[in-house]
Amino acid sequence: MRTALVIGTGLIGTSAALALAGRGVQVHLADHDAAQARTAEARGAGTQGQPEGPVDLAIVAVPPAYVAVTVADVLRRDLARGVLDVASVKGGPRRELEALGCDLTRYIGTHPMAGRERSGPMAATADLFEGRPWVLTPTGGTDTEVLNLALELVALCRAVPVVMEDEAHDRAVALVSHTPHLLSSMVAARLQDADETAVRLCGQGIRDVTRIAASDPAMWIDILSANPGPVADVLAAVAADLDETVRALRALQSADEAKRGGGAAGIEDVLRRGNAGRERVPGKHGAASAVYETVTVLIGDQPGELARIFADAGRAGVNIEDVRIEHATGQQAGLIQLVVEPSAAPGLTQALRERGWSIRQ
Repeated sequence: MRTALVIGTGLIGTSAALALAGRGVQVHLADHDAAQARTAEARGAGTQGQPEGPVDLAIVAVPPAYVAVTVADVLRRDLARGVLDVASVKGGPRRELEALGCDLTRYIGTHPMAGRERSGPMAATADLFEGRPWVLTPTGGTDTEVLNLALELVALCRAVPVVMEDEAHDRAVALVSHTPHLLSSMVAARLQDADETAVRLCGQGIRDVTRIAASDPAMWIDILSANPGPVADVLAAVAADLDETVRALRALQSADEAKRGGGAAGIEDVLRRGNAGRERVPGKHGAASAVYETVTVLIGDQPGELARIFADAGRAGVNIEDVRIEHATGQQAGLIQLVVEPSAAPGLTQALRERGWSIRQ
């Protein structure tokens, strides 16, 4: 691939443009918001304006509601040898394009499974897609050249290609992306009018659950409007679990021992099913989920402390699998959780203690 046209210079479009430009591809940028395109250009993502002739690949990075009309325009004007979109839903745009009578041999739907809580070109990074799945949804009529161009884009962005049918994709993202976002927002909404004393007790658990609730509502309205059925199906199943859990909790309040026992069994059931589901979430590098141990260390909130503890772990010969930080309320300190292989935990604990770190059990 030597040339590309990126239509839509938000987070995803600009990140793809930065990755391509950084690997020698001549990138042209287009956006209905000229200021946003200028920002992407200033960041080195490419140059504004339409190319003089057809480019190798057009990347349509607009909201789902505008994908079909934008792709149709690219095809009608023959702006590229191949065209793909990066919207988070796939079935709807394809059906709209079919209704418009477009020749879809030069089009392929795709979806990079990457993002951030922030949006816009200033949030974009060239490494946004590295190591992340990038779904491709070719049909029987997709031209081989177009599929190869899409695969080349994925490779240049250092993502991992995953081929799926578009309807299967939409059901999958409803389960693993769209519904979790709504649930995160619902939990976060409980904090809006909560007593300040309760909010000050927030720990890492509530931060983990509500992190994605900080995303742009307008963007998510576009996404959910394009995939409402599958999301509603998943939410209906969650609602059934919620109803059962509420009944179980009410039973735990009963003076009747049998009812309390039934309530406890109901709570245990949902927690154990949660354990089983969590075990299916892919682990490091996409491998099966592994069991790790956590070494928790008190750490000061000053420059150089993170570097020092990582260096001490390295001297102990321990590989850190994951890291979480919980900041202490009202103190210039926090707890850093070093996630390691179980066999490495005792040695790391001893080594850090010897170097003066305070280990918390």
